[in-house]
Amino acid sequence: MAKKQPDKFEDTLSQLDTLITKIDDEAVSLDDSLAAFEQGIKLTREAQRVLEEAEQRIRLLLEKDGKPATQAFLDADEK
Repeated sequence: MAKKQPDKFEDTLSQLDTLITKIDDEAVSLDDSLAAFEQGIKLTREAQRVLEEAEQRIRLLLEKDGKPATQAFLDADEK
């Protein structure tokens, strides 16, 4: 069975936003709210994993001679 392609990060955030709206709706049953909460936790963990991978990639890209290098972010006015 083929592994499911991961959703784009933005899609995950959109799904989380939808779940938050559902949980906030007072007309939604407790069971449905709990199911939405559980799905939200799964999506949050996935989003966190994606962010950690992106952070690692950035660190690798900024390395110079095998050592971490830091670089200050410049505001648009400073460029």
